[in-house]
Amino acid sequence: MKVSTRVEYGLIALTDIVIHSGEGTSVSAPEIAQRQRISHKYLEQILLLLRQAGFITATKGLRGGYTLSCSPDTITLSDVLNALDMNILAEMDPKEEEGGLRPVINDCFWERINNNIRQYADSVTLNDFAAQCREKSSGNWDHYVI
Repeated sequence: MKVSTRVEYGLIALTDIVIHSGEGTSVSAPEIAQRQRISHKYLEQILLLLRQAGFITATKGLRGGYTLSCSPDTITLSDVLNALDMNILAEMDPKEEEGGLRPVINDCFWERINNNIRQYADSVTLNDFAAQCREKSSGNWDHYVI
């Protein structure tokens, strides 16, 4: 499956905010862009979409940036995917005039894969997803010992 960079970067940005916004501190777009190696200009466009969808709030000023507007336990991956691209989790549109094996293969293969993706996206919260990402990349985090 191939998803747009808008969806990919949106999920990356939200996960970065969850991981780096401890105790309500905001995360700036330049910080996200630098950490995730994303174009700052493109990231700002994606953050605007996420803000319009109600996932994040923006704070202006010296210590400004982005924070989640609600608990990451209340946001599912399907919420995020649908906000950024309505086609990813959309039901397949059957074409009745098609003959041969195409409709059968669509039903037996593609629709089942899409259903599994929808079920996964509906069942995983942003908090769960961030925890999984944290665990998988634990060797990549900077650890400071005082």
